[in-house]
Amino acid sequence: MRILMTGAAGRIGGYLRSRLARPDRVLRLLDIAPLVAGPSEEVLQASVTDLDALVEASRDVDAVVHLGGIPVEDRWEDILRTNIDGTYHAIEAARRAGVGRFIFASSNHAVGFLERNPDGSKAPDSAFPAPDTYYGVSKVAGEALASLYHHRYGMDALCLRILSCRDHPDSARELATWLSPDDAGRLFEAALTAPSPGFRVVWGVSANTRAWFSMQEAAAIGYAPQDDAERYAGEILAGGGEPDPADPLHRFVGGPFTGRSFDVDP
Repeated sequence: MRILMTGAAGRIGGYLRSRLARPDRVLRLLDIAPLVAGPSEEVLQASVTDLDALVEASRDVDAVVHLGGIPVEDRWEDILRTNIDGTYHAIEAARRAGVGRFIFASSNHAVGFLERNPDGSKAPDSAFPAPDTYYGVSKVAGEALASLYHHRYGMDALCLRILSCRDHPDSARELATWLSPDDAGRLFEAALTAPSPGFRVVWGVSANTRAWFSMQEAAAIGYAPQDDAERYAGEILAGGGEPDPADPLHRFVGGPFTGRSFDVDP
C-alpha cells in the first residue's frame, strides 16, 4: 500500500509518519519544505498549488492524506490559493490518478461558532458549517469537495475535524479538545483501513472525560481513542480553577478563533 501525504513536514505530519508506518506500506511525503526520507518513505518537494505536480505525485497511490495548507488564519487571497484551491488540486489529482480514498484534515474551525449544548449533549459529527475564520471557511470548502467527489465519482472521502493535536494539553479548554499524537495515529489509521466508508465527517479528539463531541462516526470507522486529557487537569487547573462554560473560549467549538481579534480589518 502506498499513501501520499501532503503537508508532511508539518506538526501533524511529523506525528503520523512513524505512527502510520507498516511493513507493507510506503509513505510518499510531499511538502514545499525539504524532508529526509526514512525507511519505506519517498519524498517529493512540491506545492499543493501545483496541480500537475500533485497528479504526478498521486500515481500508483492507494490513498491520499491531505494535510497540506496554511494551518492558521491568513489573508483571504492566501487561504484561497493554498487551502481552497490546494485542496481542490489534491482531490482532483487523486481522481485523475484513480486513487480510491481521500482523507482530508479538516478542523473544528469549520464549525467554530457551534455552541456547547446547555443540556450537555454532544456536538454532532454532522454539525452544520459555522466557520469562525477564513481558515475555517477553507475547511468547509474542503469538506464540500470531499462530499462532491464521493457522490459524483464514488471516492471514499473522510473529513477529520481535528481539534487540539499536540503532545499534551496546554490549557483548560484543551482538557476537552485535546487529540493526542497516538490517538491521531489511531484516527488516521482507522480512516485508511475502514471498509468502504463512503463520505464521513468525524471529530478528531481523544477520549477526554470533558469532551463534548459525538464519537458516533468515529466508532463507525473503527476509531477507538485511548488517551484522556484529564490526567493533566490537576496541574492545568491549579492556578485558575474550573473554567466557566459561558466564557466564549469554552462556549464555542472554535474557542479563541471566535473572538474579536480575528475580525477582518476595515
